[in-house]
Amino acid sequence: MEYKPTIGLEIHTELNTKSKMFCSCKNDPNEKRPNFNICEVCTAQPGTLPVANEEAIKKVIKAGLALNCKILKESKFDRKNYFYPDIPKGYQISQYDKPFCENGHLVVNGKKVGITRIHLEEDTGSSIHPDGAGFSLVNYNRAGVALMELVTEPDISSGQEAKSFAEELQLIFRYLGVSDADMEKGLMRVEVNISVSKTKKFGTKVEIKNLNSFRVVQKAIDFEIERQIKLLESGQRVVQETRGWHDKKEETFSQREKESAHDYRYFPEPDLPPMSFSEDYIEKIKSEILELPSEKRERFKTEYGLDEKSTEVFVVQKDFSEYFEKVASEVDEWIDQKDDKEIKSAIKLASNYLISDVLGILNGKEFKEESFKVTPENFAELILLIEEFI
Repeated sequence: MEYKPTIGLEIHTELNTKSKMFCSCKNDPNEKRPNFNICEVCTAQPGTLPVANEEAIKKVIKAGLALNCKILKESKFDRKNYFYPDIPKGYQISQYDKPFCENGHLVVNGKKVGITRIHLEEDTGSSIHPDGAGFSLVNYNRAGVALMELVTEPDISSGQEAKSFAEELQLIFRYLGVSDADMEKGLMRVEVNISVSKTKKFGTKVEIKNLNSFRVVQKAIDFEIERQIKLLESGQRVVQETRGWHDKKEETFSQREKESAHDYRYFPEPDLPPMSFSEDYIEKIKSEILELPSEKRERFKTEYGLDEKSTEVFVVQKDFSEYFEKVASEVDEWIDQKDDKEIKSAIKLASNYLISDVLGILNGKEFKEESFKVTPENFAELILLIEEFI
C-alpha cells in the first residue's frame, strides 16, 4: 500500500478594519515606524479594558456566510494563555468552543473541502531578529489587529490542492472586501497540519507554521510528505512537533514540540460579555454579499462565451474584469439589430486585446481604470472598427 497524506490548513487573515480589534489604534499594515500605532490597551497597560470591534465581527460572519458556514447565534471570546515576547498581555483574546462560524465548505476544482470553523482573535506583535546580533526586537504595531482564523477539515491530499484552496480563499476575501489578504505583507498566513499513513488511521501530525506564499505552501507540503515517508520507511517515527520553512534550503526544520489545546488553559474572557445575534442581523450581513468568484466564472463563460483561461484572468483581477464588463456593455449597445453571435464575437475580440495587449503593457502591474487613459467607450469603439475590417 502507498502512503496517503492527510492535510488540514489553518489560515490566519488580518481584517481590513480601520482600527484594531479591541482598541481605537489605527490598523495600518504599511506603517514603517515601529511601535507607532499603539496605546495603553493593545500594549496591555494595567487597568485597561478591551472593547470589541463590531466591524471585525461583521466581516467574519460575512466570510462564514460566503463559505457556507453555520453562524452561531450565541458566541463569546476566550483567553488563550501562552507567553511570547510579542504578546503584550501574556495571553491572546481568541475564541474556543463558540466560534462565530462552523461547519462550512468550499469547492475548489471540483473537490469539496470542509471548513471546521472560522473564529476571530487579536494578532500578535512581530519579533525582529537582526542577523548576527545577540538580541531581538519587538514591534507592537500589529499587536491587537483583528485576525480571522479559518480551520479546514483534513480533506486535502496534496500540496497542489492546498495551494489552490488558499488561492481561492484569498480571492473570496478580496471580493467580500474583508481583507486585502496580501501574503507578501503578512496579511494572510497559512499553517499546515500534515500526516502520512498506509491505513485509515491517521499518522502522527506535524504542523508547519507561517507559510507566506502560495508557492511555499505547495513546496513545504511536498517536502514534508517526502520527509515523513522516508522516516517511516527507515523504521523511525514521526515526532509530533511544530516546524518552520527554510526558504533558501527549501526544507522544513524543527522549531518546538506541538502544544495541545489544554496547554493554552482556555477560559471565557472576563472583560468581554457574551454575544447574541438575531436572524435579522445575520440576514442583513448576508444581503451585502455580492457576486463571488465561482459565480463570476460561470457567468463569464455563459454570458460572454469566454474560455476557461480568459475567464480566470478576469476573475483573479476584479478591477480588470469590471473594466472589461463596461467595454462589453458598450459593444452590446453599439451593435444594433445584430444577433447574439456577432455581439459575442466582438466581446471575445475585446477580451483578447485586453488580455494580450493591455496586460502586456502593464507587465505584471495591477490594472487600475483610473490610471488607464482609454475609456471603456473608446475601447469598445476601437474593437468594433477592428471587427469591421477583419
